[in-house]
Amino acid sequence: MKKLFLCAAFAAFAFTNVNAQEVKFGAKAGLNLATIGGDFEDAESLTSFHIGGVAEIMISDKFSVQPELLYNSVGASTDYTESFEGVTVNAEGKIKLNYISLPIMAKYYVAEGFSVEAGPQIGFLMSANEEYEVSGGGFSESGDEDVKDNFKSIDFGFGIGAGYKMESGLNFALRYNLGLSNIAEDAGDDFSAQNNVFQVSVGYTF
Repeated sequence: MKKLFLCAAFAAFAFTNVNAQEVKFGAKAGLNLATIGGDFEDAESLTSFHIGGVAEIMISDKFSVQPELLYNSVGASTDYTESFEGVTVNAEGKIKLNYISLPIMAKYYVAEGFSVEAGPQIGFLMSANEEYEVSGGGFSESGDEDVKDNFKSIDFGFGIGAGYKMESGLNFALRYNLGLSNIAEDAGDDFSAQNNVFQVSVGYTF
């Protein structure tokens, strides 16, 4: 799958270098509503963020290719309560995974300023931390642990979304990134986990 994504990226850039009519650069930032799917139990959404740069390469008046370079914070939260012999124990946790992400989106303008988009994404894991807090029966403990060794260094996904760009260059976008690869390291064939992220972005094209 890694070779497939690299070939797709190379083909996109090679095609745009030959046929591009115009290239515009910009920046974007926004909100991530992330969770971990698959066999990861008790996963709830984690609110985080993304920020980075974009280049929109116009192939025609209707079609463009948009590579991006993003700092992308994703993960999941957990919150569960359980009783043991009359004692109620509450446990809360957050897994925060920070990636350098490289999406390559194909965009099609369906109307003036309005576009739909889809394309692959590769992410390189920079850090992974788990924050936890356990309390109950007069007992309380909290901590922050580095768990980067529990996750694979590369993640693959596929994004689909829509956007609106104003004449001033200000733009807005919604995107859903579906995880395609198992991010769990050495978890065995019976366990899988994927990053799934809904993004709301605001950007500016120069």
